[in-house]
Amino acid sequence: MLNNGISASIKRNLNTPRAALSLNFAIQGPEKIPGEYLLMNRLLLKGTRKYNSENLSSILDENAIELITEMKYDYLRFRVVCLNEDIELALSILSDVIQNSTFEEFDKEKETLKGELLAELDSARVKVSDLFSKTIYKKHYYGASYTVILEEIDKVTFSDIKKSYEGILNNSKKTLAFVADLETDIAENLLNKYLSSIPGSQSIVHTIVPPAAVKNEYVELIKEDAQQAQIIQGWLVPTIGTEDYFKLMLLNVILGASGLSSRLFMELREKKGLAYTVRSSYETRKQSAVFSIYIGTEPSNIETSIAGFKEEIEKIKTIPVSKEELHNAKNNIIGKQQFITETNSQQANLMAYYSIFDKPFNYQKEVIEKLKSVTSEELLECANRYFTDDYVIAVLKP
Repeated sequence: MLNNGISASIKRNLNTPRAALSLNFAIQGPEKIPGEYLLMNRLLLKGTRKYNSENLSSILDENAIELITEMKYDYLRFRVVCLNEDIELALSILSDVIQNSTFEEFDKEKETLKGELLAELDSARVKVSDLFSKTIYKKHYYGASYTVILEEIDKVTFSDIKKSYEGILNNSKKTLAFVADLETDIAENLLNKYLSSIPGSQSIVHTIVPPAAVKNEYVELIKEDAQQAQIIQGWLVPTIGTEDYFKLMLLNVILGASGLSSRLFMELREKKGLAYTVRSSYETRKQSAVFSIYIGTEPSNIETSIAGFKEEIEKIKTIPVSKEELHNAKNNIIGKQQFITETNSQQANLMAYYSIFDKPFNYQKEVIEKLKSVTSEELLECANRYFTDDYVIAVLKP
């Protein structure tokens, strides 16, 4: 615990030349206007009382300091990576950015953001994901997709940005992970020296509520110049930290997240020749998660592809996964868990992520142990519990 009450984890990795820090501020409630938080985040590195935007960028570049701010739906993340000898300079800049950002270039950055979102939406896959997201999270903060933001962003004012950030800075749970080749007491002293002036971590009541239950819904979008059809089908499911979290991770790998060996790839692309791309995903947020299936296909294959989705979902609900397939799925995830924690930066990010979601910093160990114990029968029960007729299908076609 730092002097200001921020929960922190310090990990020493010997013989690593770069130090990494990840500091998360939990989001207490939804933004007033869609896009407000996103624009706020983009302005955090546009200057402080000490450095203007150009000076800040220059000093970071000259010292090879990577300072990134990222706005997620449930938390604001500050990430730092630097050489061990530059850690004090990096921490002092981080402290200055957190406490003294001036949010300069507000109008310019708003226009830049709008242009980038429009450019992103030129992609058919982004466009169908946007349609799917705002449908499955209808009238919910999590449904603030690119098109929703573009409709509302002009209403956001400079004072809105300042007020939102002050609220997050002063009234948020904060967690920090620091990984470097530094002795623990030295690292702790440095963190307290530069970061204890930040407003401390607060126990807050989250006002982001779980989304409403999904009704069976089909939505469609015409994109005149589209070369192929894009289809997403998805369900609202439990999120990280629930007992079914580990089972849903495995179902995701078995169905479509393991690439060439996944069922959807083998059945819909290899055997039936329906897909350019096909995969599943399991996206978690604090109050909800979405399990979805995606395919890019010929427009003439839309109905056949949706029927193929149904067939594969029905199989996983009625036929127990074989021991070999379950074993391979577990090894796939455990292998990826090792792959995504190779660097100091990856380790810091993952530990701080788990902690902001109210889990221990070393929750990864529990994830791996729980995965190992999942049975085929439990996967069957889980599939039947959540792969119901209450789903959303979003289709983009020419």
